[in-house]
Amino acid sequence: MTTVAPLLNVLPPEGRDRMMELATESAFPAGARIFEEGSRADRFWIIRSGAVELDMHVPGRRAVVVEQLGPGDLLGWSWLFPPRSWHLGAAAATPVRALEFDAAKVRALFDEEPELSQALTLRIAEVIAHRLQSARSRLLDLYGPAGGGSLRR
Repeated sequence: MTTVAPLLNVLPPEGRDRMMELATESAFPAGARIFEEGSRADRFWIIRSGAVELDMHVPGRRAVVVEQLGPGDLLGWSWLFPPRSWHLGAAAATPVRALEFDAAKVRALFDEEPELSQALTLRIAEVIAHRLQSARSRLLDLYGPAGGGSLRR
């Protein structure tokens, strides 16, 4: 189960098994839009193979790729928090195979098993922190002051 290790392997074996019961296989061809920034977040994926680019709408410009995800990575966390809409967009950079999870079913499982909810939510929080830092760094590289100076005053 190496391709799900970073997310689901933080769970005890029973919790991992319960989560895997909710998983379905999905695939996206290269170039496919998986979701759009601002649209309803009702599922998430763990990438098994391929690459997905996360992008951010920048007014007056093309969408900016802020991170590329690969095997083992979580695709989508916005399903966990109201208003449950995507904070970024996502597109398959290459053909992608993934485990897909219905967010409502996972939240229902969380209601039944608070320890599972806590373990997975903490791991997702780590993912969010990493993604925010990556997006910040990428945007500073693209739009920050010349010479890589800080935007802080």
